[in-house]
Amino acid sequence: MKKAFLILMSALALTGSAAFAQHPKNNIKMEKITERLSYVHPHGVPAKGKILMVASSPSVSKQTGWPIGFWAAELTHPMRVFEEAGYEIELVSTDGGKLQMDSYSNPTDASGYSANDIVSLGYMQKPEFNKMLDNTKKLADVKHNDYVAIFLVGGQGPMYTFKGNEALQQLFVSFYEAGKPASAVCHSTTLLLEAKKSNGELLVKGKTWTGFANAEEDFADQAVGQKIQPYRIEDEAKKIATTTFKVAAPFSSYAIKDGNLVTGQQQNSGAAAAELVVELLTK
Repeated sequence: MKKAFLILMSALALTGSAAFAQHPKNNIKMEKITERLSYVHPHGVPAKGKILMVASSPSVSKQTGWPIGFWAAELTHPMRVFEEAGYEIELVSTDGGKLQMDSYSNPTDASGYSANDIVSLGYMQKPEFNKMLDNTKKLADVKHNDYVAIFLVGGQGPMYTFKGNEALQQLFVSFYEAGKPASAVCHSTTLLLEAKKSNGELLVKGKTWTGFANAEEDFADQAVGQKIQPYRIEDEAKKIATTTFKVAAPFSSYAIKDGNLVTGQQQNSGAAAAELVVELLTK
């Protein structure tokens, strides 16, 4: 029954990917990227290792006054890739405790913005997934030695809770410097604007990476009729002379692997980024 459910979810996700994207120019652009076309995982196989996923604890946007948190698809789509590749997931948050989805990312939200996100809707039916969201460990309670990779979940929350978060910066860098896959997607890539290696250099020095694009910020601002974010990742990244920040067409699936650093552009890029993490782990 579980196997049939996973196969059905995969088929629906593939056929619905065009509808899920939010911009008429959507096209799939890939750089060093591998697309997974089938997800069949045998039962009873021991986990290959544990992947740490980090999400923002609930916060409030100073720009909009909205309650904010994590973006559902940026958790569930990578999670599906990791689980079906045979990895165990542990979800932690900046402050621990119960997590909150950004409302626009909830497929049951009245706005209908993410109504076609079948993957998130499927996970929301699982008691163990909801239990995971209800009780997360604090970021301070984990160490990189217990995990094979780290994946930062995006959303509106990271623009406040990841910004200036030295503990998270140090944890992320510890994975990177240990040669483990260190990945971030969408607004969680704000961490890379500040994260420094043990030698004092920015982690992104000499690196090519991506994150939420200005064109996507424009689209989001126009959709709600106001400025949503306190700053823009693309603008800030382009102020760093020693790094290369690249983006693809708005809301297309786009992820970049540069060494063991993996980044994804936005909510439609989470699975692509996760595939690159699995590729690194396989090698």
